[in-house]
Amino acid sequence: MFPTQLTDTRAFDIAQALLGGFDDHYRRFRAVSAQAQARFERGDWAGQQRAQALRIEFYDARVAETTALLQARFAAATLPMDVWQQVKLHYIGLLTNHHQPELAETFFNSVCTRILHHAYFHNDFIFVRPAISTEYIENDEPAARPTYRAYYPTPATLRDTIARVVTNFQLDGEFVDLHRDAGRVLDAVTRQLGDFRWRANFQLQVLSSLFFRNKGAYVVGKIINGFTETPFALPILRRDSDGRFFIDAALFGEDDLLMLFSFARAYFLVDMQVPSAYVQFLRSMMPRKPRSEIYAALGLQKQGKSLFYRDFLAHLRHSSDRFRIAPGIKGMVMLVFDLPSFPFVFKVIKDFYPAAKDTSREQIQRKYRLVKAHDRVGRMADTLEYTRVAFPRHRFEEALLAELRHFCPSVLEENGDDLVLRHVYIERRMVPLNLYLQDATPEQRERAVVEYGQAIKDLVAANIFPGDMLWKNFGVTRHGKVVFYDYDEIEYLTDCHFRRVPAPRNEEEEMSGEVWWPVAPRDVFPETFAPFLLGDPRVREVFMRHHADLLDADFWNGQKQRIQAGHVHDVFPYDPARRFGSA
Repeated sequence: MFPTQLTDTRAFDIAQALLGGFDDHYRRFRAVSAQAQARFERGDWAGQQRAQALRIEFYDARVAETTALLQARFAAATLPMDVWQQVKLHYIGLLTNHHQPELAETFFNSVCTRILHHAYFHNDFIFVRPAISTEYIENDEPAARPTYRAYYPTPATLRDTIARVVTNFQLDGEFVDLHRDAGRVLDAVTRQLGDFRWRANFQLQVLSSLFFRNKGAYVVGKIINGFTETPFALPILRRDSDGRFFIDAALFGEDDLLMLFSFARAYFLVDMQVPSAYVQFLRSMMPRKPRSEIYAALGLQKQGKSLFYRDFLAHLRHSSDRFRIAPGIKGMVMLVFDLPSFPFVFKVIKDFYPAAKDTSREQIQRKYRLVKAHDRVGRMADTLEYTRVAFPRHRFEEALLAELRHFCPSVLEENGDDLVLRHVYIERRMVPLNLYLQDATPEQRERAVVEYGQAIKDLVAANIFPGDMLWKNFGVTRHGKVVFYDYDEIEYLTDCHFRRVPAPRNEEEEMSGEVWWPVAPRDVFPETFAPFLLGDPRVREVFMRHHADLLDADFWNGQKQRIQAGHVHDVFPYDPARRFGSA
C-alpha cells in the first residue's frame, strides 16, 4: 500500500539522486551516439566499434555509482519500507515532464534491486508496470529537432526531394554524385510502388537522426500514399579511396527492415532525445517486431530486457504449457530449455563439464560479454542475461527439473511454488541447423549449407573464430539466415594460429589414428574440419563447391593478416544483389 502522506524529507532527496544518476547516464549515452556522425564522416571505423562496445558498459557503471551514492548519503539499505514507497511517489512526480520516463523507471528498478532484499522485487517499491505514459512525448525545446520530418513532393519534384532528405542530415563531406544516387532511389521507389495512383497526402516521413552501425549510416523512414505505408531505409557508405559518400541501396518493406534491425546485429548508434517516439515510429514500420527488440536495437538493451520480462510474465499468465528440455543435441556446458508456446530458449551454465571442455563459468560468461559488445554482423544471436529469475514450479516437466537439479544445483533455488534461477541467458529460438538439414529439400539444403559457410566467413570478417563449428551450434531463422549461438569456445581470429597438418615423417605417423603432431593452445588446423562437418555426401558436395576455402589454412591466415593491418570488412545487412553498383 502507498502512504497517504509524503512525510519523510529523505524520500525526495533520494528520488532526486536517483533521477540525477539516470540523467547522467543518458547524457553520456547521447553524447557517444551523437559523435557517431563525426566518426562516420572521417572513416574512423575502429573508433565506431569501440564506441559501440563502450556504450554498453555505461548503464551498469551509472547504476553502481548511484547505488554507492545512496548507500553513502542515506544508508539506503537500512531505510524502512514506507520511505521507499515515498521515494517512488516522488520519483513519479519528477518524471511528469521527462523525455525518457520509461528508461528512468527501469533505472530506478535497477538501483532498487541492488539495494533492497529480493523479497521486495515484485511489489510496490519498483515499477512492475509503467507509471508514466510515453504517448505523444515531443521535445519542445526551441532548437530541438522533431522526431521525424515530413516532405510533400510532387511527381516532378520527388527526385529533388530524395536528395533534400539526405542533405538535411548535413554530413560534413561531399557525395560522389548525389543527383545520380537520388535517381537510383527514385527508380527503386517506382519499381517498389508499381502502377500506383498519386494521392493528395503523398509524403515521405523520415526520422531526424541517422542510424550508424559498422561502416554505414542509414536514413530510415516511410512513404505514405493514401492508406498505404511503405517502410524504407537508405544505406549511405563512405568511399575508401577519397572519403566521399554514396547511397548504396534502397530497402523497402517490413522484411527488409527486420533484417536491418535483426537481433543478430550490433546495436545502432542513434541520437534520440525522445526514444519512445523513435520506437513508436519504428513499430509502425515493423509491427511484428516486439518493442523490447526495437529498444535493444537502438542501444537501449536494458529497457529491452525490462520490456521482454514484462512480455514473458504476461505470456505465462495466458498460457498453460510446460517448460521442457529443448529439442536437439544436448550441450556440454549449457542446459537449454524452452516453453513450446514462447519463441525463446533459456540457457543455464552447468556446474560441471566433460573433461574435453577445458573451461569455467567465469570464462563462459566472459565469452558471452564479448559477443554482447562485438559487432555481431548478423551471424551471432543477441542474448538477454538475467539474475534471480523466478519461474512457477508447476510449469516445469519433471525431466527438466531432474536435469536442473543434477547439472545446475548451484544456480537453482526451490522456494515453495517458485523455482529461482540465479543466472540465465535467454535467446531467440531458432531451428538447429543439424535438425533443419535432416528434413530439408535439396533446394533448402543447398541454401542452408551456403548460408552456413557464409555465416562463418562473416564471423571471420568480424575477427571472430567460432571454435566449435558443428552444425548443431548454428540455427536457422524464419528468414532462412544461418546464425551462430554457441559461444563458449569463440576466440578473436587474431589470437588463433592457423596451421597445416605437417607431413608424416614415417610410416608409423602416417598410419596413426591419433594426433601425432605438436599442438599448442589456440592452434587450429582447418583441413581437419572436414571429417566432423562433411560426413553427408550431399552436404559435402555443396560445401566443397561454395566454401572449400574454409578447409585451407591460407584462407584463415589471409583474413587474419587483413584484420591485423587495420582493415575493417564490409558486412551488409542486405543482399549484395540489392546494391546499386559502382560508387
